[in-house]
Amino acid sequence: MKKIFRAFGYPEVVWLPKSERTFLGFISISFIVAMFATPYPQIAMWVGFLFAAYAAIANDSIQTIGTFIASNQDKKWWVLWIFIGGIFFFTMLYSFITLNGDVSHGRLASKGFEIAPTEFHFLQIAAPIFLLILTRLRMPVSTTFILLTSFAASPAAVGGVLAKSMSGYILSFLMGLIFFLIVAKAAKKHFTGEAKPWWTIAQWMTSGTLWSVWLMQDAANIAVYLPRSMNTGEFIGFTSVVVIGLGLLLYYKGGRIQKIVTEKSVVTDVRFATLIDLIYCVILFYFKLHSKVPMSTTWVFIGLLAGRELGMAIMKTGDNSLLKSIKLGLKDMSYALIGLIISIAIAIGVNDQLTVSSMVSSIPQEFAAGVTKFFSKIGF
Repeated sequence: MKKIFRAFGYPEVVWLPKSERTFLGFISISFIVAMFATPYPQIAMWVGFLFAAYAAIANDSIQTIGTFIASNQDKKWWVLWIFIGGIFFFTMLYSFITLNGDVSHGRLASKGFEIAPTEFHFLQIAAPIFLLILTRLRMPVSTTFILLTSFAASPAAVGGVLAKSMSGYILSFLMGLIFFLIVAKAAKKHFTGEAKPWWTIAQWMTSGTLWSVWLMQDAANIAVYLPRSMNTGEFIGFTSVVVIGLGLLLYYKGGRIQKIVTEKSVVTDVRFATLIDLIYCVILFYFKLHSKVPMSTTWVFIGLLAGRELGMAIMKTGDNSLLKSIKLGLKDMSYALIGLIISIAIAIGVNDQLTVSSMVSSIPQEFAAGVTKFFSKIGF
């Protein structure tokens, strides 16, 4: 079994628990804390938020600032922290001021998520802990599915998120594939030697814009535990925790899951990193305008990387063969599907209104309707 997992690049750490004793101890304590906090809503919401903030930052580092970290390894971590942390604070502040205390940029105002929980189920508090475990295994799972679906009020809400996320995966895969089929040869020819200084400026501008647009989509994942309209004290607590978490993330250069980015072709080159961030930013901005329904930006990101990697392999301009590129894409997608299955199981366990039969009957219908509606809007 080890050989099979190793052949597909799955983490061997799952078979080597002896080296993970500290982490397993932390996870055990976290489950105990979640269990004791659950009966007390005012405590539970902040405990859940703390777990969610830590888990989401660790897992989502690969999406917006993954290529940024990979291509700026020569920079001081605190310089990157001031830049990334500052953008986070002002993006959240804008939403807080303009939407009367809502920091999710309206994402939590969508049907099925608009009411803040007044009591919590153990699995809702424990959901981020499961995300931590999957992140430890270097799985790029969707924080949107694992964290948000446990608060979904109906199968339709889950189906809507799934439809928007799958539409994002397909669109980003096609855009990545087509774009790099067109520019891969030219980029390989001209992107040689050390990049000009203006490329670094371009990447910081692109990454900063992407980070802000991404936050408009994914801040809902961790804010879902907190009041939909925060007061000033709650806002300060919310932003402080995340900014500190970002500092730790940048200090450790993205953590283990950063390998999802660095194992792809030439992402440490600032020029290629800028192109990836630009395409990703355009896709997320479009979906922000498309609807207020939350979506999995993880699915968009791994779709973009898969399309890019395949395009470069076809044009023979990347570091990986066509077979390895397909294998990497399938591996990332399999991890995302594992996360989806776990999130649906948690949602069913938490909400009495959600049953296996209702999810099986409703989600495919909502998913098909949502995908059809999306692609009809863009002319397909």
